[in-house]
Amino acid sequence: MTRRWLILPIALLLAACSGPQSKMSEQSEQELYTEARDALDRDSNNIAIEKLKNLESRYPFGQYAEQAQLELIYAYFNSGNYEEALTSAERFIRLHPLHPQVDYAYYLRALVTYEMGFSVIERRLSDDVAKRDPLPLRNSFRYFSELMMRFPDSQYVADARARMVFLRERLASHELGVARYYMKRHAFVAAANRANQIVTQYPRTKAVADALALMVEAYHELKLQDEEATSLALLKKNFPNHQQLKDGEFESSRLADTDRGTLLEVLSFGLYEESDDQD
Repeated sequence: MTRRWLILPIALLLAACSGPQSKMSEQSEQELYTEARDALDRDSNNIAIEKLKNLESRYPFGQYAEQAQLELIYAYFNSGNYEEALTSAERFIRLHPLHPQVDYAYYLRALVTYEMGFSVIERRLSDDVAKRDPLPLRNSFRYFSELMMRFPDSQYVADARARMVFLRERLASHELGVARYYMKRHAFVAAANRANQIVTQYPRTKAVADALALMVEAYHELKLQDEEATSLALLKKNFPNHQQLKDGEFESSRLADTDRGTLLEVLSFGLYEESDDQD
């Protein structure tokens, strides 16, 4: 009698534990995909991710397998899990290069990297633009560019182009910040070179005018009169209303009037600064 009462609770417990799993295992591929799509529509990203991963593992060669992989990239992205989204996008591009919607994977890869770049820059790093790491934004620009070259007729090209314009402005702004930092540290050759890169690599950005003005100052400090005159002529011709031009005459920003700082500060872009209260 005692043995029978022991067996009954155990049987009930096993039935209760196996119920949801049995139901899950009985779901068809279409049911899993439909539930995942419903979860995405409700912004229930974690539920969608679970359904899509289960679908992919149980039906790797099924009707919805490749579509589920695409949906999984978006679910990761929408949930803020950028690393997984990027990994999934690169995996899809590698495994399905001829898929009719592979342009969507290229677009999501660029978009994920775009968001990753700005989240790192705005959240973790200093307000000093010269101290920010531009690599994520450069990667995003490269990915958007690849999308446009490979799929010029893609529906995502318009958004990619708009984001690339914005990225160019931010990258040019970063270079200008670095050039100004060099001027403050009296590294005039480096400042002139950085400013020249803005003019040649980021034409038609807002930073070009200030880059030319900075070149005028850097060449003046280096006593390179021909280069100074050429830079000033370009500034006057293309940006006659620049704030450093007063009645046609150039006024210095006086960036070079600051202390040059230590060699270590210059080499580290100011990420290392010696304390003023050292013993």
